[in-house]
Amino acid sequence: MVRRVRDSRSTLNRVVALGFLFAALCMPAAADWPNFGGDPGGSQHSPLIQIDPKNVKRLKRVWTHRSGDVVDAPAPNGTILQTTPLHVNDTLYFCTPLNRVFALDPRTGRERWIFDPHRDGISPPPDRPMRCRGVAYWADSIESPETVCARRIFRNGDSGRMYALDADTGKRCVDFGKGKGHMGWVSHRDYENHGDGILAASTSPPAVIGDLVISAMMVNDGIANAKDGLVRAFDVRTGELRWEFNPIPAEYRDLSGAANVWSTISIDTEHQLVFLPTTSPSTDYYGGGRRFDLPLANAIVALDARNGKVVWSKQVVHHDIFDYDLIGHPLLVDIQRDGKTVPAALLQTKMGWLFGFHRLTGEPLWPIVEQAVPMSDVPGELASRTQPVPTGMAPFARQTLTRDSLFGLTPLDRLACRRQFDRLRYEGMYTPPSAQGSILFPSALGGGNWGGAAYDPKSNLLIIKAENLATVIKVVPKQDPAKEDQQAPKDYLTRPLVGTPYRVEGELFQSPLGIPCTPPPWGTLAAIDLASGQVRWKIPLGQIQRAGVTIPQGVKWGSPNVGGPITTASGLTFIAATMDAKLRAIETTTGRELWSAKLPVPGMAVPMTYQAGGKQFVVIAAGGNTQVGTALGDYLIAYALPD
Repeated sequence: MVRRVRDSRSTLNRVVALGFLFAALCMPAAADWPNFGGDPGGSQHSPLIQIDPKNVKRLKRVWTHRSGDVVDAPAPNGTILQTTPLHVNDTLYFCTPLNRVFALDPRTGRERWIFDPHRDGISPPPDRPMRCRGVAYWADSIESPETVCARRIFRNGDSGRMYALDADTGKRCVDFGKGKGHMGWVSHRDYENHGDGILAASTSPPAVIGDLVISAMMVNDGIANAKDGLVRAFDVRTGELRWEFNPIPAEYRDLSGAANVWSTISIDTEHQLVFLPTTSPSTDYYGGGRRFDLPLANAIVALDARNGKVVWSKQVVHHDIFDYDLIGHPLLVDIQRDGKTVPAALLQTKMGWLFGFHRLTGEPLWPIVEQAVPMSDVPGELASRTQPVPTGMAPFARQTLTRDSLFGLTPLDRLACRRQFDRLRYEGMYTPPSAQGSILFPSALGGGNWGGAAYDPKSNLLIIKAENLATVIKVVPKQDPAKEDQQAPKDYLTRPLVGTPYRVEGELFQSPLGIPCTPPPWGTLAAIDLASGQVRWKIPLGQIQRAGVTIPQGVKWGSPNVGGPITTASGLTFIAATMDAKLRAIETTTGRELWSAKLPVPGMAVPMTYQAGGKQFVVIAAGGNTQVGTALGDYLIAYALPD
């Protein structure tokens, strides 16, 4: 009798599971945007076609949501709204710089619930406003009336925490983290992280694969023995630790740290692979204290999702002293090459190189050669003699400067740039930081940066944005190391390199008028043909205001940019990102601008699109960016075609 009851329950469970599977297969998945990059592999592509090149000029703003979560103050105290909402469970979910999560009606933008961990009595607000690029979603494969939190939102937060929220109510899922006494959240601080300095959860969203949620960390890479860049997988229901990945070998964990993942993570659900873009080891501009091999730093790393073991990896910057972090998830897409469909992992970089790998084996799709680069003249430093360069793939960003090419708004302005150039060290890309000051181009700003690429499968084009700005980096010997190590960083370019004999001073390479010395365009959007490796088209992206003058529309100087594009199956690319506060629609195959809308403040985020109630919406977070010096705001804006 007992066995019959068990058999009937098993049959019932199978029927329920098949029912959910059938419902999932029948559901119009194209209507959703359930991951930061649309799909788990992060293609930043939507199969929606309602908005197309013929009707896109009719797009109108249909609703605006304002969270109120804005601190209008100079860096580093102002807010940075960079969120890309999810559309899933017939709801829009997004996070704010002040650590809150919102759920909205996708048709109207009306609030359904708000989660505020600080009002929930969990902790006081962080010392300064955060940024948050998004949240993650998980749904239980089998539900029953007893199921609690069957659909969950995961959000990386303050103090190294990751929260689990009921996607329907916004309440904490109290079973998550209960084993550690947290009731609704887990913390990286509950585990050994090695090293010194701050530890916070990543400002990018976690990633979900099966019943695991994967969270990375932010660390201070300006400390010689920084916290290690651990990535951890937790059980989505209980919050129990399932595995952890540490990019720093055990024998070096007391000497260096970082190599963390601050950007987004991509997932190959079919092959159970987790793809990480790791960063520079600490410290980022002086490596004299880490003159040993750290192959998992500045590397694309593919992990087995079941146990966190490395399946394959490839380092694309050796002994990084340039702050050339890997800044975005590898796009896991099936590209067309040599008449075949190839499962690819496409990796954009700050250097303007695009690396491509077979995502199951790590074999380079474009051959990689080791190119000789300049050596360091800083005492104690030992720069790598070579750096990896992909061949057969055109760069998507400008990579070289010459004295004659330097820009100026006036002849005197240009002369000032040339005089700076003559005083500084510059021997092309990978010129090491120096005591006299070195030009770093592309700079640590990029080239490429997070969220900066989208793949269009119909045309086999990678749409990728670039920033073309140089910085000046100077390594300065400390006179009083103990005292100078206690000084707060001025910004991410000027700060003490704690635990080293040096501090670093940096600034944009610009004229006395505040105009970049780098020749325009300062921001571009390009299409790379992945069959040939050649640039199909490239356009200046955006406008810029400098010296009290807005550059005229006809002058193609482009704009520094933060954020990236998405593509749709109808042949459109949507991108904001620029300082002129516009959302643009570009024809994917030609680069022709078809439509634009003025935003209240710059939309320095990645847009997204979804369909609800039979209507396609395009949504952008417009909050500006305190680090770039724009006006700030708290807007989430949706566009759609008129009824």
